[in-house]
Amino acid sequence: MNVITDNRNRKITNLLNAAISSIQEVVPSQCKINKPQLLTDELYLNFGVLVGITGDLGGKLVFTGETSTFASIGEGMYGMPLEGEMLLSFSGELGNMIAGGLSTNLAKNNTNISITTPTILQGDTKLSGYKQALELKVIFETIGKMNTYLLMDF
Repeated sequence: MNVITDNRNRKITNLLNAAISSIQEVVPSQCKINKPQLLTDELYLNFGVLVGITGDLGGKLVFTGETSTFASIGEGMYGMPLEGEMLLSFSGELGNMIAGGLSTNLAKNNTNISITTPTILQGDTKLSGYKQALELKVIFETIGKMNTYLLMDF
């Protein structure tokens, strides 16, 4: 394996580990995280949050799931049901908290990134135009499933 490929693989491994740690730190529920899968098609979703990543690594972090999953996470964190505009605001903030944790975790390995303001994705949405994408299926015990996608531009 050449040096460039080895360096890229190390960056991807650090990114995955930082994302997993951040999800576990932010969401107050036991979860099972399946082995990362390479996404071979465009990403289709109905509800989610997109956070851009710039700096040493470029790309996007996308969280998708049912609105009920995001609402249950919010209720677990704040002790009250969330719906409507409050749910949309919380979903963006959840993406922001996880992406912020990812940034902090990467900094421990001397990788510096900045994150963009979260964007809420609603309705039939297709994302494409990235070099490579990895999917992490996260299953929270009493809440539901939230998929995490690392769309990499490096």
